[in-house]
Amino acid sequence: MLDFQKIHSRAAKRKGGEAVLAQLLGPAPDNMAVAKIPDDRILSTMAERIFAAGFVWRVIEQKWPGFEEAFLGFEPKRLLFQPDDFWHELASDSRIVRNPQKIKSVRDNAAFVDRVSKENGSFGKFIASWPADDQVGLTAYLAKHGSRLGGNTGQYFLRWLEWDTFVVSTDMAAALRDAGLDIAENPTSKRDLDKIQAQINQWSAEIGLPRRHISRILAMSIGENRSAEALREYMGD
Repeated sequence: MLDFQKIHSRAAKRKGGEAVLAQLLGPAPDNMAVAKIPDDRILSTMAERIFAAGFVWRVIEQKWPGFEEAFLGFEPKRLLFQPDDFWHELASDSRIVRNPQKIKSVRDNAAFVDRVSKENGSFGKFIASWPADDQVGLTAYLAKHGSRLGGNTGQYFLRWLEWDTFVVSTDMAAALRDAGLDIAENPTSKRDLDKIQAQINQWSAEIGLPRRHISRILAMSIGENRSAEALREYMGD
């Protein structure tokens, strides 16, 4: 495998120097802080990432106050008490993006969040207690037990909660392949994801960087060289 410092240096050169790169990496995430996030904010973040998948993120962000109203503040227990008519009417509610499958996922995930919360004290505590070196296991759990939380959606959900998350984007995977990791161009198999997890864990232990920062450095080291301004807008920083 290519030495990570060489990848880091390449990313810094492409973005205009170490100072610019450091700004683009953002603050170090704090997994334990996720334990303090209430269940309604967990479900809200879950829903936002699901509705944003395959859509223009900025449109979803601009409409989100309407989503909060329509979905009763994303309070799981309150949503679970709503009759079928409530959910059917949402399919014609102009305050939200009217996608029936994604609307249904909010109902399903309200039950998911409520169940996990009862078992662990809160959903945030469950996420915070998951081993930081086993993101693949956590995203697999979300995909299996949640609704529409597979693939990158689950990864972005964790990142938006400020859990220490790597995101397997096209550029990030390309950088890993370029560095010598034997994975597919579109690495979605458990075998490939386990390889990615092991390599990022190794680099994190060696250089002391969060997995989130390693992921971003990889993505910024290859592919289209987007400007710092464009990246800040995309990442919402």
